[in-house]
Amino acid sequence: MKISRICGYQIDLPLREGRYNWSGGKSVSVFDSTVVAVHADSGLVGYGEVCPLGPFYLPAYAAGARAGIMELGPHLLGEDPTQLARVNRRMDAALLGHPYVKSALDMACWDLLGKATGQPVCVLLGGRYGESVGLYRAISQEAPDAMARRVAEYRAQGYRRFQLKVGGAPEEDIARIRAAAVELEPGDRLVADANTGWLMHDALRVVRAVADVDVYIEQPCRSYEECLSVRRHCNHPFVLDESVDSLEMLLRGHADGAMDVVNLKISKLGGLTKARQARDLCATLGIAMTLEDSWGGDIVTAAIAHLAHSTPPELLFSTTDFNSYLAVSNAEGAPQRENGRMAAGTAPGLGVTPRWDALGPPVFDLTV
Repeated sequence: MKISRICGYQIDLPLREGRYNWSGGKSVSVFDSTVVAVHADSGLVGYGEVCPLGPFYLPAYAAGARAGIMELGPHLLGEDPTQLARVNRRMDAALLGHPYVKSALDMACWDLLGKATGQPVCVLLGGRYGESVGLYRAISQEAPDAMARRVAEYRAQGYRRFQLKVGGAPEEDIARIRAAAVELEPGDRLVADANTGWLMHDALRVVRAVADVDVYIEQPCRSYEECLSVRRHCNHPFVLDESVDSLEMLLRGHADGAMDVVNLKISKLGGLTKARQARDLCATLGIAMTLEDSWGGDIVTAAIAHLAHSTPPELLFSTTDFNSYLAVSNAEGAPQRENGRMAAGTAPGLGVTPRWDALGPPVFDLTV
């Protein structure tokens, strides 16, 4: 099997609730997503998606993803998409860094591998555990009482994991955490995610002020070293996200005792191939994981579901269903939330088919 054509599509994904706010006054109301279709000479087509959370979150942006895919695409034409390690080595040799650019292409190759073998991607990633996986809900940054109401609303929908967007003024973040905690019931988990938004002294003020609250602290500061310093003064369970963007950083964090949970994003690592490597390393080291991506629609949600569903349940801290946040669907067949949980599909590959009426004509079309 050989790659004969790579097409790219751009789609805007507006939020159902209008706006998503997080640390530092950053917000977004419409996500700019890129869908790729990787055609094989056998007639099979694999689909992938990459959707950065704006250019001010990670070193990734939507127009850069499309430019990078157009740069990489010609190097993959003629390659066998089912040889995932070879495909990734080819991409890394042709374009240094820029892992998010490679993510949708790698995802599409996994979809092709599943279709070629008649297996869902979760089986190829290690096997399906259980009937479904538990989801978290991100609580957009608002006033403390509004965020507490959101926790109660989402809990009524079946969610048991809540990720509060903090990283603002310490006094208000303390109030946000305390107000949200009141809404919890036994078995719920609350994460205060600062998304790198605090300085060290502010982070320390917050963790000291909520010392009596059952809450996880996630990525309080921008650098790994700053987060590690806060960790060493903190008795709360600790989550690293933005700082862990490679196997090297994962190993460093484990050696330093820097985290109890790690957030692994598919595009941050460069695709499902490298996310699986990191996931399996975490499983070996006994590190619990949140498995997700920066953002995305139905195709990204399907990929997340397959990665999460193939992860031992005791190591899966949480995962997410991005498609439920959105007012537009970009594919059919994606997992749908049911009582705070979702399940990976059982069809070959990712199990999704793009909605061509929503995608429109390709913005680039690369052929042999």
